[in-house]
Amino acid sequence: MTKFTYNAFNADSQHKTGRVEAEDRDAALKILAKQGLKPISLKKEGGFDPNNLQFGFLKRKSIKAKDLAIFSRQLSTMVNAGVPLVRSISLLAQQAENKFFKDALDAIAKDIEGGEQLSVSIAKHPKIFSPIYVNMVAAGEAGGILDDILKRLAFQQEKDASIRKKIKSASAYPAVLIVVTGGAFFGLMLFIVPQISNVIKDVAGEDAVLPIYTVILLNISSFMVNFWYVIIIGLGLAAFLFLKYVKTPKGRYNFDKILLKTPVVKTVITKVAIARFARIFASLMGAGVSVLDTLSVTAKAIGNKVIEEELMNASETVRNGQPLSEPLGTSKVFPPIVAQMLAVGEETGEIDTVLVKIADFYEEEVDALIDGLASIIEPIMIIIMGAMVGLIAVSVLGPLSSISKSI
Repeated sequence: MTKFTYNAFNADSQHKTGRVEAEDRDAALKILAKQGLKPISLKKEGGFDPNNLQFGFLKRKSIKAKDLAIFSRQLSTMVNAGVPLVRSISLLAQQAENKFFKDALDAIAKDIEGGEQLSVSIAKHPKIFSPIYVNMVAAGEAGGILDDILKRLAFQQEKDASIRKKIKSASAYPAVLIVVTGGAFFGLMLFIVPQISNVIKDVAGEDAVLPIYTVILLNISSFMVNFWYVIIIGLGLAAFLFLKYVKTPKGRYNFDKILLKTPVVKTVITKVAIARFARIFASLMGAGVSVLDTLSVTAKAIGNKVIEEELMNASETVRNGQPLSEPLGTSKVFPPIVAQMLAVGEETGEIDTVLVKIADFYEEEVDALIDGLASIIEPIMIIIMGAMVGLIAVSVLGPLSSISKSI
């Protein structure tokens, strides 16, 4: 007889867990059916079970923002309809296609059934639920407005996902062009230029006087042909050291600082950061979270260490009794209009309403900026690619043509 552990619902839609002994999986399912249980999961204890087999490199350890937004909206609807929280989450776990997310929801349902609050339980799964999500859920539980908070979370995640999608979409084409341009360059330097170099030497001889730019190009080509493995190892090592450095606190800060000084990139990052700050801050304030806690959580969610440091410094100013609009008014990142609108919100007591308007404005700005960049990147990349090929052609074919004429 084999032992199986199960998660199931009984006829009263109550969640049940336990063990059952049976000859095989089918027999175990029949036993549970006779007991009036509808299994959510059935796992063999010990040994090999192909139904439970998971390869580590294939198992997804994260979920899409879209999936989390749908979960938040569905949970909000069920809570608003009066469905018990344990049952709501268990039902949503059954519908989850992502195994990692499904297992997390099953664990959360068990914790809540054991008496834990939802915010405490989801905090155990930081790869799925961010500190913002946890704080807003905690505020919703405290204020008895969990369904409304979940709606806000869903809307916020949808907006965030929309901006990310636009940025990825706009950067996909330039990335392809960069790869194609790099591939064309290496192809020419490794295969075409060496052949033309041999022709020049055969026709003009080893002592032929060539233009300096042609000599440089031929030397680069010769180095790449003879020491290609050094280039590959060097590029790989440089990428490894760069990624390792960026993962350190100082490295990440310096990298983010460079990004905020890079033309065009600075504008995109700043507008996205302001939109995210305003949207998250408004959601947390609307949920009843204190200003200091809101600033702390929001700062860490921006995704840029320089802006995070600025917001944490602003938090200290607020702690000393000054309004948030004052430190933001002297900010090097946030434009004056943000501080001015925030000051109006502080005077009228409608900070969250004003911040939502700021978020809407800057999200529209991001959309327009990305659309504009996408329209000009294509011709720029084509010009760069043409200039690269033209330079190689002039450097190699020009001298070859001159030699041919002299002959």
